[in-house]
Amino acid sequence: MANDLVFLGTVFALVALGLYCVTQKNMIRILFGIEIILNAGNLGLVYFASYRQALGYVDPLGQSLAFISIILGGSTIAVGLSLIINAYKQFKTINVDELRRLKW
Repeated sequence: MANDLVFLGTVFALVALGLYCVTQKNMIRILFGIEIILNAGNLGLVYFASYRQALGYVDPLGQSLAFISIILGGSTIAVGLSLIINAYKQFKTINVDELRRLKW
């Protein structure tokens, strides 16, 4: 029971930290906040996939979905960082408010 609370508390803490990062004005913090939320979901998915481990049952589907999600999250971060680098090279800022003023 205590082990369950540790995992679920960690998942909720990571989601809260990710939501805090998403509300910031820096594009890199927003991107890392999205990645933290994604990793919290992966942790929860793996935890609930092995929830019946005491009965000798571990669901491999949850672990494989988490693995695919990690791969897709890594590619998302790579594309997002390349967009941020291009925005910085062109506009010399990564502040979201300053980039919003550039809309037509």
